[in-house]
Amino acid sequence: MNLMGKAFKCRYANPESASLRRAREPRWLTPRLFSLPLVPMVTSDQFKAHCEGVLARIQAACARVGRDPASVRLLPVTKTHPVEAALLAYGFGLRAVGENRVQEAAQKRPLAPADLRWELIGHLQSNKAKHALQAFDVIQSVDSPELATRLGRLAGEMGLRREVLLQVNSGDDPAKFGCDLSDAPRLLEAALAQPALVVKGLMAIAPLSDDPAVADRTFAELRLCRDALAARFGVALPELSMGMSGDLESAVAAGSTCVRVGSALFGSRPTA
Repeated sequence: MNLMGKAFKCRYANPESASLRRAREPRWLTPRLFSLPLVPMVTSDQFKAHCEGVLARIQAACARVGRDPASVRLLPVTKTHPVEAALLAYGFGLRAVGENRVQEAAQKRPLAPADLRWELIGHLQSNKAKHALQAFDVIQSVDSPELATRLGRLAGEMGLRREVLLQVNSGDDPAKFGCDLSDAPRLLEAALAQPALVVKGLMAIAPLSDDPAVADRTFAELRLCRDALAARFGVALPELSMGMSGDLESAVAAGSTCVRVGSALFGSRPTA
């Protein structure tokens, strides 16, 4: 299915059909409309050029450290952009997008192809755990044993099985979410105790800094943490989600398997 260059019709364009659809939707999905600012969207040609540029950066970064570029997944981050951003990614052949907010993803997802995977990369409040399990295929931001336990319990009750990543604050940044490095074993133990959760690996966000060494240290620490946890618990933790538009080369060098890229693909992000 190639959506590049085609017009996308919003299912909610017809008020009458929208009201009928809302009657069939869970109440949590449409308590109120999540409004996004009107911003210019990149064209399909612009997105294609941006995407090829990011993939070239990944390939070059892999070449410098002897890695296979196929081992690094590009996750387009569509947060605060309209659903057309996700459709552009899908049209280019990317089959997953990252979002920060549960409600925003819940309202976009019905408008996108059914086989597009949605991954939560933003902080998850415990009271939104059930809604997150319904809206996302993967939750990358599990940052406490309590949240892991709640997600696992709810997923089991709902008959779901969800992939998760554990968010670790490996940069020791007070402005970032994630468990401390010293608490990572306790977090993994709690997540592994939940049959409805599949722990795929770890996630981290580097502190904002003009010094590239800060990101280097953050990503190196996450990989060391992953390796230590895998050895201690005897489990495979193949995913290392780290690196964004400005620091993906550093992340790839440290072993990232997933780079989360927004502005380099879609341009400057509006404020929601």
